[in-house]
Amino acid sequence: MTLMGAAALLILILTYAGVAIGRIPGLRLDRAGIALLGGAAMIAIGALSMEDAYRAINFDTITLLLGMMIVVAHLKVSGAFRGLGAVAIEHAHAPFMLLVMVTLLTGVLSAFLVNDAICLVMAPIVVHVTRVIKRNPIPYLIATATASNCGSVATITGNPQNMVIGALSGISYPAFSAALAPVALFGLVAVVVIIRIVYRAEFARTVQLTPEVSRGRMHKGQVLKAVVVCIGLAIAFFAGVPVAKAALIGGAILLLTRAIKPERIYREIDGPLLFMFAGLFVVVAGAEKTLLSPDMIASAKNLGLDDVWRLSGFTAVLSNIMSNVPAVLALRPFIPGLENPERAWLVVAMSSTLAGNFTLLGSVANLIVAEQARAAGTTLSFGAFFKVGLPLTLITLAAGTAWLAFGF
Repeated sequence: MTLMGAAALLILILTYAGVAIGRIPGLRLDRAGIALLGGAAMIAIGALSMEDAYRAINFDTITLLLGMMIVVAHLKVSGAFRGLGAVAIEHAHAPFMLLVMVTLLTGVLSAFLVNDAICLVMAPIVVHVTRVIKRNPIPYLIATATASNCGSVATITGNPQNMVIGALSGISYPAFSAALAPVALFGLVAVVVIIRIVYRAEFARTVQLTPEVSRGRMHKGQVLKAVVVCIGLAIAFFAGVPVAKAALIGGAILLLTRAIKPERIYREIDGPLLFMFAGLFVVVAGAEKTLLSPDMIASAKNLGLDDVWRLSGFTAVLSNIMSNVPAVLALRPFIPGLENPERAWLVVAMSSTLAGNFTLLGSVANLIVAEQARAAGTTLSFGAFFKVGLPLTLITLAAGTAWLAFGF
């Protein structure tokens, strides 16, 4: 190994370790800062030129994520999410029906919009409703987190790692959904069944509920415009329009408003996530250029990653060690050399997402739900989540892998 190769390997290890931990002891660096620092270090040692670094960043992914963030921000600020959540939950007149409504609403919204944002909206509603009707909030909060992960499996726009995979693989939106929507649907059913079993006492007695949810202020005109844009986006996605192009145009249209100040929309955009993506693209490209020979890339076959079950398990473990987006980018150089790259990308998308249900720390969506609950005075513990997360992850990963192994 050359000196530059050794330096690039050290940068890769330190960057991924920092992103996995979320900070560097003694410094006020977050994941975005760590990724950008790693990318800059790759350029500094000469692993990549500035031109190489620009080419390494997949701007389709960045653009898609930015466009969807604007759409989701508009739906949130206009009051659309809270209004929809209120209407759905107010029609749940028994504990089990409330569980079904929370799971279904969270899962369906997470399938088409970024799941992390859905959790930001749904978690406070769930805490408020369960407090008003004097029910245990924990099973419904777990349903919110796990349903957002399961539902987001269904489409390219469901979560950030799917957006990366969509851009890298070239798989069309309809083909991606045709392959993974059944897995997402099975996952939502599994969420309901497993929570019903684990928290059987919560659902043992039939109780008539009359939940009322404050819908807050709604900009009805802006809600209508957002709904029209979302329908247009769905049509464009399934019609084969490039998803990044459609999302950017849709987001830009929603900025044309007299009712909502653009600053309110901008505050909802997760800029650090975009920076983290850019930095990781550069870090991985630097490592790939200096460390990976064609023989090393071909070694993916020797590791048995052509086997769907082995690839699924490897991805799930890797995602829980270093988080899902870094795991996907780490696998990027190896997937094209496999026997069936399209199926391999679908396996990675499915496994990296469903693995997020394993523990409370498994996905950003889980942490958002826990933090929103804590802010409202409710503690979602690691153990409580794990009682549902462990069987849910094992069952959904097994079912999803079998579906992709025998169906595609």
